[in-house]
Amino acid sequence: MRILVTPTSLQEGKKSAALDALKAYSEDLVFNPTGRPLTEEELIPLLQDCDGYLAGLDYVTAKVLKECKNLKVISRYGAGVDRVDLVAAKENGIVVTNTPGVNAVAVAELAMGLILSAARKISFLDRKTREGEWVRSTGMELGGKTLGIMGLGAIGKNVANYAKGFGMKVMAYDPYINEAYAKEHNIQTATFDEVVKNADVISLHLPLTSETRHLINKEVMLQMKKTTIIINTSRGGIIDEDAAYDLLKNGELGGLGLDAFEVEPPTNSPLFELNNVVVTPHTGAHTKEATDNMADASVKNLIEVLSGHDCPFIVNK
Repeated sequence: MRILVTPTSLQEGKKSAALDALKAYSEDLVFNPTGRPLTEEELIPLLQDCDGYLAGLDYVTAKVLKECKNLKVISRYGAGVDRVDLVAAKENGIVVTNTPGVNAVAVAELAMGLILSAARKISFLDRKTREGEWVRSTGMELGGKTLGIMGLGAIGKNVANYAKGFGMKVMAYDPYINEAYAKEHNIQTATFDEVVKNADVISLHLPLTSETRHLINKEVMLQMKKTTIIINTSRGGIIDEDAAYDLLKNGELGGLGLDAFEVEPPTNSPLFELNNVVVTPHTGAHTKEATDNMADASVKNLIEVLSGHDCPFIVNK
């Protein structure tokens, strides 16, 4: 069995119990030579003769899948599958799996870090202090403020728990919300519009779909308080970044914290000019604990499918 392994944190030469398990299953492993997510053109020659594919954040298009006749399974290293053409995978008889929930704590902790950084402009003040300036900046306290969570899954639930530790009120919108869980944990269930209009901080934990692309657009952001901070640790494309830039620059939005961008890596983004924006390089899941969990789960999924065993994490049945 030939297997392509592309996650940037699961590469040849790195110590990994999961990688050892994969090598024990197959000695014919191919690795990502670029150190970043692969484009369609880069992926095809590497994947063409493979039976299995342990996938990072590569662009797995219909063209890629059509070219890879031997491919039987794509095991996503992570929960998101928006960069995999699931319809084309099913049409070509390719199973797609993911690892939901295993990086929830890591992503939620980063979301909380971005909230704090944006509320107090920590990254801006750090930079200015290093440059020799002694800036006075008025921030926003979190205690007593309202956090609006969009997407109350595993990550959103952890963010809600952390925010309550700071004395925040929590409201949540999710089309599939667990009412009993929300009631038990003192989370106010809300409509999309209610979160938009009432939250002081909005944290996004949604998949990227045709329905959620640019869900947070200019019209929506103009309904928010002028002091509202938006945090996105899910997928780029949910926020209209051009519209956000205009509103932030004109003082019609309070702040923005991004771990995900419409184009990754972002180049020459005008958002980088603004002092009320804090950014990280899609690193939410990159803790030792989370990467170990994702590696173990994605390797297990891959081997189960290739071995003909049942796998509970198939997303394109």
